[in-house]
Parts: sequence; structure tokens; C-alpha cells
Amino acid sequence: MLIRRGFKFELKPNGMQIQLMKQFCGCARYVYNRTLSLEKSLYKKDSKHSFKYTEAANRLPEWKKKNPFLKECHSQVLQQSLKDLDQAYLNFFRKQANFPRYKKKFQQDSIRFPQGVELDEAKQQIRLPKIGWVGYRKSRDIIGRIKNVTVSRRGEKCDVSIQTEYEVVSSAPNPSEIGIDMGVKRFVTMSNGDFVEPLNAFKQEQENLPSFKGNLCGKRREETAERRSEKLFDCTAI
Repeated sequence: MLIRRGFKFELKPNGMQIQLMKQFCGCARYVYNRTLSLEKSLYKKDSKHSFKYTEAANRLPEWKKKNPFLKECHSQVLQQSLKDLDQAYLNFFRKQANFPRYKKKFQQDSIRFPQGVELDEAKQQIRLPKIGWVGYRKSRDIIGRIKNVTVSRRGEKCDVSIQTEYEVVSSAPNPSEIGIDMGVKRFVTMSNGDFVEPLNAFKQEQENLPSFKGNLCGKRREETAERRSEKLFDCTAI
């Protein structure tokens, strides 16, 4: 069985690498917002228009010609930004989220690399495309094969989230182990089919309720009589 797991660490980039990360985040935000704006205008002209990732990705070469700063950003970062917008549209149509909104600077700035990443755990470094080897604060070992890497900004600091995939061998069920489920109709139901009927304590003791009530009333009468005798004794003593 394949398991996916995430590992998050704080990055230790130098000044140039911080500047590149900020620049890449800005490029990803620009492509996301410009595509969203274009999709809105296309939908106003034709209500049958729908967002398609391939069409949006095909616009990138032309945008790079008109905006040279996009060429400095890794192409995967721009493509992943469009995939984020594609997922935002899917979530909206599935009624799992609101309509996609424009991204704002310094709010959830992040970039994602689906491939081309190298890891050196011994030196506590990770190589990001077009950024280079960046140190990170290792707090635990990374298990599995890297699937994608996300770099996110947290104020003036940067974090890296590494998603890995590895296989786990599921153990065979132990026949001596029994699962127990407690319910209302049945007090206990076991995985082997056995069950225990509900205790129904009220029904079991319902027949004895009159005698319990009588005993209780008798005790109350005795206590009342004792209080009266105590008061009478106090009065005679005075």
C-alpha cells in the first residue's frame, strides 16, 4: 500500500536565494491573477466558456515574450500556479469552496516544484531548480521518494514542505484479535458475530421500585419524627 507523507522544515537561504524565492512567488502570483482575470472576461463574453488548464498553459510562452521577468522564473512554478487555479475552479464547481479569488502579496505566498529537486540529508541541504542548494533545519529523517516540494513564505522566513511516497506492507489480520462495538440495541457486538444483550437495569429493578419507595418514605417519616423530638427536647430544656 502506497502512503504519502509530508515533511516540513525551516529553510536557511542566503540573501540571493531569498530574493529569488520572492521573485518566483511574485511571478506565480502574477500568472494566477492574470489568468483568473482573463477567464472572468472570457466568461462574460461567452457563458459557455470554462477554464481549461492546457489552454491557460499555452498562453505562457506569449506572456514570457511580453514580460521578460517571467523567463527568469522556473517554468514548473508557473505551470503549478495554473494547476492551483484549476483545482480552485474544481473545488468551486463541486461546492467545496467559494469562487477563486485573486492572490495578494505576502498572503500565502508559495511556489511548488514537482520534479528536479535533489536532497542531501547528510549536509542538510536541498537543491531547488534555478535557486540552488539551500540549507534547512533538519528535525527528523525523510522517508520515501520525493513527489513534490513546496516553498512557502512566513514573514521574513521561508519553509519547505516535502511530500514523499513510500510503500507500507500491511500486516495480516490476527484471528485471535476481536473488535468490539458498543451500541444501544445490543450492549456489545463483536467482530466474530457474538453479542451481549443490553443490561436494561431499569427493567430489571422496576418490580422492586414500590418497595424502594416505601422504604424511602419510611426513612423520611423517621427522620421527621426525630427532628420533632429534638425540637421538643430543646424547648423543655429552656
